[in-house]
Amino acid sequence: MLFAASDDSIVFDDIQLEEPLKYPDWFILPSGDLGDDLEDALAKGKQGIVVYFGQKRCSYCEQFLSLDLGTPDIRTYMQKNFDVLPIDIWGIEDITDTDGNEYTERDLSIKYQVNFTPSLIFYNSEGEKVFRLRGFYPPYKFRAALKYVVGEFYKTETFRDYLARAEPGVFFQEGGLTERDFFMAPPYELARTDQPAVKPLAVFFEQGNCHACDLLHSGPLNDDRLVAELDKMDVVQVNIASDDEVTTPSGKKTTAREWADELGIFHLPTILFFDEAGREVMRVDSIVQFYRMWGVLDYINRRAYNEQVDYQLWRLKQRDVAE
Repeated sequence: MLFAASDDSIVFDDIQLEEPLKYPDWFILPSGDLGDDLEDALAKGKQGIVVYFGQKRCSYCEQFLSLDLGTPDIRTYMQKNFDVLPIDIWGIEDITDTDGNEYTERDLSIKYQVNFTPSLIFYNSEGEKVFRLRGFYPPYKFRAALKYVVGEFYKTETFRDYLARAEPGVFFQEGGLTERDFFMAPPYELARTDQPAVKPLAVFFEQGNCHACDLLHSGPLNDDRLVAELDKMDVVQVNIASDDEVTTPSGKKTTAREWADELGIFHLPTILFFDEAGREVMRVDSIVQFYRMWGVLDYINRRAYNEQVDYQLWRLKQRDVAE
């Protein structure tokens, strides 16, 4: 099952780890030039490279390393097709990207807007960035992502379409959404470009038969502290399997299904955040627990995106202030 599955691995405590993580011994430390690293991978008969952006005390990274890469068939498939190169998003080592431009590890992370770790960027044999994942996904979905890239399906279809084609009976499910008091009632007139809104906007993309959606509402969003933060925003729940009419923040009239397709949403639930003028500020499109959700809501409600575009750096500054 690719799109919606009952997988209890998506429930864990996302507090910062006490002990730093260690990379698997089969990871390849970057040489300093991703182009050279790619050539080395191709010489070994691999399809390309995967750049892994992580943090030493990231609980989501721990889940990825232990569950996704700890699953034997996934690990074998990954090693067969890619060299995996780890980058610390706070690192200061120099890295030359495949386009020849030079960065520090930190600057490369900022370039690719690594708001959440782990993040993975897949490079093909030509050095082109063909796919990326932001955050932790359960093994069944990560396995699907690997097959999507290795099979080069990205040349003809989106990952969303690939998943839908693989499991159409699961993908198109109407009804059964969790109702919450903080969700605005339809009609969904979300336009903000002509007349800016007073509050930021959070749009929850969900569907029926979504175990992960249920767990988000019964877990993190069952905490009064997060509900209080959501109450400071305009919040909408959109059923991506429906043809409900929606006017998007940019003013476009469409349906919930078409909007989700246009946005390329492949993980449920996905939450998009927009500022008062209708600009997308951030999206959470991977598994999220309490502390990550708290950080995002705090960032949005403080309008920190107006001063500090890089979310991770803002979070670090907040942590320093608290200490």
